[in-house]
Amino acid sequence: MGRKVTYWAVTGLLALSALFAGVNYLWGSQQTVQTFAHLRYPQQLRVLLGIAKLLGGIALIVPGLPTLREWAYAGFTFAWIAAAVAHYLAKDGAVAFFPLVLLIVLFVSYLTKPASQRLASKAA
Repeated sequence: MGRKVTYWAVTGLLALSALFAGVNYLWGSQQTVQTFAHLRYPQQLRVLLGIAKLLGGIALIVPGLPTLREWAYAGFTFAWIAAAVAHYLAKDGAVAFFPLVLLIVLFVSYLTKPASQRLASKAA
């Protein structure tokens, strides 16, 4: 029971974080626009990532979508590794570690995922 509670608590926080970030990216908040400019990312990427974060956050919490959930886990993994590297290269100091913290939380979510939320394994 504790593992299931951990999964839903951590996954719920991740989904809310992704939805909040997606809305900020799409809304074009001043801080988000400035951060993308600081990292020398095009603003079109902000919009694309905003859509991806919204869809990924939804995929993490909607039941019955195991394949999309796996894609969301992969997408968040790639995005947060890239964000950590970008902030590190921009010499942003401790900010570069925040995406890695999110990555650890994502791994906790993935590793505590109940069997009902997993893809069915195919025996050869």
